[in-house]
Amino acid sequence: MNIQYYGHSCFKITTKPAGRGQGDINVFLDPFEKSIGLRPPQGQADLVLVSHDHRDHNNVEALKGNPAIIDIPGEYSVKGINIVGIGTYHDNQNGQERGLNTIFMLDSEDIKICHAGDLGGDLTEKQLEELDGVDILMIPVGGKYTIDYKKAIEIIRKIEPKLIIPMHYKVVGSTVDIDDEKKFCNEIGNCSNIKTSKLNIKKKDLEEKNMEVMVMTID
Repeated sequence: MNIQYYGHSCFKITTKPAGRGQGDINVFLDPFEKSIGLRPPQGQADLVLVSHDHRDHNNVEALKGNPAIIDIPGEYSVKGINIVGIGTYHDNQNGQERGLNTIFMLDSEDIKICHAGDLGGDLTEKQLEELDGVDILMIPVGGKYTIDYKKAIEIIRKIEPKLIIPMHYKVVGSTVDIDDEKKFCNEIGNCSNIKTSKLNIKKKDLEEKNMEVMVMTID
């Protein structure tokens, strides 16, 4: 499985859910518009997951192909990938400020990846139960429009993923008024010094990891 970071909350996951020798499936998560100052993601898409309908997360039109689009909670199976969408709020006022947000959990190649979208507050016990067994957690840490780094760390410690990839923080070129990842890394204390825009990972690579943080960069 290959994970590529485009900045903000956008990733491309390239996976072979049916095993070696099968074709690649390209999954894009939360593609953004160029108005945030970054180059929008491009390429062929088989599946696009959209956590909420804001311009910095819903630019499906930038992608090629005729992808399946999932933008609401539910249970899905697309091209061999199992997906669970969990309804949450984009703020800590039960959605009254910024509306709804969907957390997506993908299961492919025996790896469970959780993309928290623009999560705005705590998770309930039921939601945490649904996220049991997450291997890789993509979680916002920049604050203002999402949870901040302190709340992110609280939630990380409840979920206990193998690998954490922070997202929705200030990167070079972005015009979005949010914090960078430094406060998060200083507080959590185990951010990798190696930064990469692409991560190639297998299930066995995760077995020895325990809440390790990988800060990804953009090309």
